[in-house]
Amino acid sequence: MATAATTLAASLTVTRADYGHAADAAAVVTLLDAYARDPMGGGAPLADDAKARLVDGLAGHPGAFSLIARIDGQPVGLSNCFTGYSTFAARPLVNIHDMVVLPGHRGHGIARAMFAAIEDEARAIGACKVTLEVLSGNERAKAVYAALGYGDYTLDPQAGHALFWQKRLT
Repeated sequence: MATAATTLAASLTVTRADYGHAADAAAVVTLLDAYARDPMGGGAPLADDAKARLVDGLAGHPGAFSLIARIDGQPVGLSNCFTGYSTFAARPLVNIHDMVVLPGHRGHGIARAMFAAIEDEARAIGACKVTLEVLSGNERAKAVYAALGYGDYTLDPQAGHALFWQKRLT
């Protein structure tokens, strides 16, 4: 898979994380923890055991990749993505599982640059689409995603749009 590297401005870069590189590994954990602490991420820090397992788990999961946005070398954004497979299209797809931009850096085009890099990664593997989940009350994120062309998934509008459900396993 191609390594995504996008420069929006002289100081903003988006690169594919190297899970074996200490600085990238630390950025993945720190940024995901910041997201978890945000009200849209649940409002609670990641558990210590999750922090300890996160990077090795991503590295060992087939099809996982993370992109880190940096301004002047400092991590300010993260996307954790997973490749899947669309049976209807018989082609890969990319699911954005986490999208993080630190609060002080929102509204400056970082998410747009990250989405461009994700879409480059998706095209490089021949993916038919990029999917994501968003909380219904996250109006700011929904506005960004809609502006980038994302929207409800439907097959037949009369059947309604897809819902993302979960069942926690213990």
